[in-house]
Amino acid sequence: MREIVLDTETTGFEPSEGHRIVEIGAVELLNHMPTRRTFHKYINPQRPMPMEAFEVHGLGDDFLRDKPLFAQIAREFLDFVGDARLVIHNAAFDMKFLNFELTRASFPTLPFDRALDTLALARQKFPGAPATLDALCRRFGVDNSAREKHGALLDSEILAEVYLELIGGRQPDFGLATTADARSGNAEGEWRPRPRPNPLPPRITEAEAAAHAAFVAKLGDGAIWLKRV
Repeated sequence: MREIVLDTETTGFEPSEGHRIVEIGAVELLNHMPTRRTFHKYINPQRPMPMEAFEVHGLGDDFLRDKPLFAQIAREFLDFVGDARLVIHNAAFDMKFLNFELTRASFPTLPFDRALDTLALARQKFPGAPATLDALCRRFGVDNSAREKHGALLDSEILAEVYLELIGGRQPDFGLATTADARSGNAEGEWRPRPRPNPLPPRITEAEAAAHAAFVAKLGDGAIWLKRV
């Protein structure tokens, strides 16, 4: 299964108010494992950067002035995404911006049902707990020390690690991965084999059992077979 973990940075909160995408970052997962394939573009929004947005991501007018327009990178972005599932934190925000930009550039939009929202997933899994990306990094021990400001590619890489933890670690399909509770010392989070409903019948003969008992008797009281766990 192919998935794309994706993030955007923008000039504001609403494309309907004239705000635009200024950065897209995405990383590829194949069967829940990173492939090291990434997509990363800075984009000229064709409008001034509000100070509130600049303080979040640090992308200013001078830096973005010579960057390509969204229409110039749209085909490359869609080719990278393909038909993969999109993994996005607060998916509604990024999807409305992406589809606004795609429509504006006369490209097909992305169906919303292709997006898996890790924010909703985290709130479902940990009701009432903080579900920001930074909070989830703290919960799962994901290193986000390089995240001084928001950045689409860095945030996608961090989100990929958080997403894998949310779905059960790097081996989610086996149910054997150590959970966050187990790492913190909660024994209830550790996997244990279930006891057999019916014990297996012995495979040794009575003669073999008698020979083994005689051998153990010669070893004295310290024989390991006489100790109980």
